Amino acid sequence: MKLVVVDVGNTSTAVGKWSGGRVTCVAHCDDGFAGASAKVRALASAGACAMAYLSVVPKADAAWRRLARTLGLPFVPITHELFSQVAPPLLGLRLDYPRPETIGADRLADAAAAVDRYGAPVVVCDFGTAFTAAAVTMDRVWRGGVIAPGFPLMRDYLYERTAKLPRMKLGGKCPRIGRSTEEAMRFGAYVGYRGMVREIVGTLAANFSTDFRLVATGGFAKWVLKDSGMPFTIDATLTLHGAGLLASRSAEVLKCAKTR
Repeated sequence: MKLVVVDVGNTSTAVGKWSGGRVTCVAHCDDGFAGASAKVRALASAGACAMAYLSVVPKADAAWRRLARTLGLPFVPITHELFSQVAPPLLGLRLDYPRPETIGADRLADAAAAVDRYGAPVVVCDFGTAFTAAAVTMDRVWRGGVIAPGFPLMRDYLYERTAKLPRMKLGGKCPRIGRSTEEAMRFGAYVGYRGMVREIVGTLAANFSTDFRLVATGGFAKWVLKDSGMPFTIDATLTLHGAGLLASRSAEVLKCAKTR
């Protein structure tokens, strides 16, 4: 069974092919729907059964749904309903959350993939435009999570809300101390951001009296966590894997696969 997997984020869109429990042919597109849809068309031509779709940008959904229809692919959005149908029998993973419909599709996919690949207990953190974390306890129950500003938001806020501070470039090394405005901003953002992450995962461990495994994904994970001393496993394809994993067990996809 082959699926096209699509993850529409605030900054970029990731697409890939899910087959045999693996994600391959991953592309990260920063040029909006046009560039990402071209990648999807190429992947779909290789015999996909459906499009597994997750998004944190609701206004993009209609265009992707139309594209799936044009390509003749069942459109399978990752939702809390799909998660609740598939995850308990597949992974033993359940939600304990007052309003599951408010959980972002990316967070559901991250949790499913983390439990599938690394087991439980696990805290999975996504380092994107926003920083998110979700805790799954030993009994494989999704207990809730954390949402905080991501590194790009911290940088942009300084630039947008002050008169003289420049827009700091992302990436690069952190200085020992700031000896220019740019370096001072880089030190504050980089060290402060890692301190936020350290405090969040430490507090979750204390609150649940659990030694969680730490898993990270998202475009800024590798840079932020380098030499941090925090024992994260960085998994770049985690979200796409979760989308493919959940969608591949949906009734619509299984029915489609039987007819091919």
